[in-house]
Amino acid sequence: MRNRRENTGNSVPPAAPVNRQRSDWATIKTLLPYLWAYKLRVLLALSMLVGAKLATVGVPLVLKRLVDSMTITPTHPAAMVVLPISLIIAYGALRLSTTVFTELREFVFAKVTQRAVRNIALKVFRHLHALSLRFHLNRQTGGVTRDIERGTRAVSSLVAYALFSIFPTLLEITLVLIYLSTHYDKWFSIITFVALTTYIVFTISVTEWRTHFRRTMNDLDSKASTKAIDSLLNYETVKYFGNEEYEAQRYDQGLKNYETAAVKSQSSLSLLNTGQSMIIATAVTLILWRATQGVIDGNMSIGDLVLVNSFMLQLYMPLNFLGVLYREIKQSLADMEKLFSLLDQNQEIADPVSAKPLMIKHQQGGEIVFNHVDFSYESKRQILFDVDFKIAAGTTTAVVGHSGSGKSTLSRLLFRFYDIQAGTISIDGQDLRQVTQASVRAAIGIVPQDTVLFNDTIEYNIGYGKPGATKEEIVAVAKAAYIHEFIESLPDGYQSMVGERGLKLSGGEKQRVAIARTLLKNPAILIFDEATSALDSRSEQMIQTQLKEIARSRTSLVIAHRLSTIVDAHQILVMDNGRIIERGTHQELLNLQGAYAQMWERQQTGITDNDGNTEDEQLQVAGV
Repeated sequence: MRNRRENTGNSVPPAAPVNRQRSDWATIKTLLPYLWAYKLRVLLALSMLVGAKLATVGVPLVLKRLVDSMTITPTHPAAMVVLPISLIIAYGALRLSTTVFTELREFVFAKVTQRAVRNIALKVFRHLHALSLRFHLNRQTGGVTRDIERGTRAVSSLVAYALFSIFPTLLEITLVLIYLSTHYDKWFSIITFVALTTYIVFTISVTEWRTHFRRTMNDLDSKASTKAIDSLLNYETVKYFGNEEYEAQRYDQGLKNYETAAVKSQSSLSLLNTGQSMIIATAVTLILWRATQGVIDGNMSIGDLVLVNSFMLQLYMPLNFLGVLYREIKQSLADMEKLFSLLDQNQEIADPVSAKPLMIKHQQGGEIVFNHVDFSYESKRQILFDVDFKIAAGTTTAVVGHSGSGKSTLSRLLFRFYDIQAGTISIDGQDLRQVTQASVRAAIGIVPQDTVLFNDTIEYNIGYGKPGATKEEIVAVAKAAYIHEFIESLPDGYQSMVGERGLKLSGGEKQRVAIARTLLKNPAILIFDEATSALDSRSEQMIQTQLKEIARSRTSLVIAHRLSTIVDAHQILVMDNGRIIERGTHQELLNLQGAYAQMWERQQTGITDNDGNTEDEQLQVAGV
């Protein structure tokens, strides 16, 4: 038998990789395509930006002319009136132009930024849903949501700081240096250039040193948020054990670690700000000293002194924020690094390029074949060993066994949440690895043992099985799941909120919502994973009758602990430690006097269900 097996790999599929630190340039390269998708708007916004800076640099020039016109006696008397008025008008026009160009730039570029944020967030969201179950079992929801929130917000911040603050400042610096070097003593441009170079080098060096503090703060913030969200999601468990104070202490420890990192970050910020102020103060003092000396020597006019002073004030005001801007840019890059690292997560279970939709060839559901399947979640612990069985189209196969025997793993593999290491799994002769995952999951419906609902209305949760379903369709399946009357008895009826993870409903009510949701999906293949385990005996009897009627025209896989629910199955598989040890009908397995017969006898004589009914009582209610 073993030589017929198809080996598809020598090891377990690798887990999603641990986040690696991305370079800033790699993060920027990832962002650029989202912005460049609107290249015309980007170029128009940049032209507006240049226009705003030209107007800004022009303001001191007009101011110089205005001062000189008031201090130098003109040759024509009319110039005493005309020239100052025209310069004042020009001064006001340039001031207005600066604002107009800036607002036009914001208006033109707003759509680019917001659409980039939208597209990135949507891509990350879709990628997270495309990742394997392995990733989601290992993830910390609070940390992931905070990473997405900070990352998308950082896109807007990075664009605002880098494109509309740093670049305009550098452009203005360049224009000022060109004017100073061509119109005044070389020392003006030398002092300005040296000061700017020193300032930028100092700012970047200290900020780079500080960056790890910000990363540490992000990590600690995510961990604290994760603990808080996890604790609130498990509110009832916390209450059961009276561990409110314990949870508060765990949360406070996370806040304490964050506090320590934040204090270190603020201390280093103070050092940076002090050094920046010293560099700026020294440069401005030297520039004004040279300008004043030039006026005394007669080489410069009062207007020139005003011009140089205006240039310095105009230049160093934004330059004074260069450190802040650079820090914000680095912070935004650090936040975006977390966001884009989610996109770097290995999808693990991916459709091949040649994958086609699954075709269900039988009207009564597809034929399922597990052909000598081996599977491991981890390479050191194998779960399934040479599992081999077939479920004929339109028939019901039940799987029983002790907890941990591998029963639920079968349903996960059928949904292709994981890939197997050896053998094949096929539906109607089509290997699941060669068809699209979406088509496989569209063909299968499941009623899980642990039903998790969205924090929305009952109508929404039932309708989730078929987005766009009419109210009549939702009511029909609710009646089939014997939950319609309960819903109607609620004050808000179908608009009643179910709470976080459905906690406002009992286990049985949640399970019936799950049954209704699956009935609405109307799949070709049904999986029942202890589908009625949370129901009382009377409800279980009614729903089991309904499920059997529904399963008549479908292929069904039933994972069960209560053997009374699967006595009519066409085939029963008994699993133990990942292997099928017995198979047959209910009567055939009883006649074998093996593991199944022992389980049946134990349940008849002692095991009770959630409502305290023994297996004998359950059999009587079910009419078996």
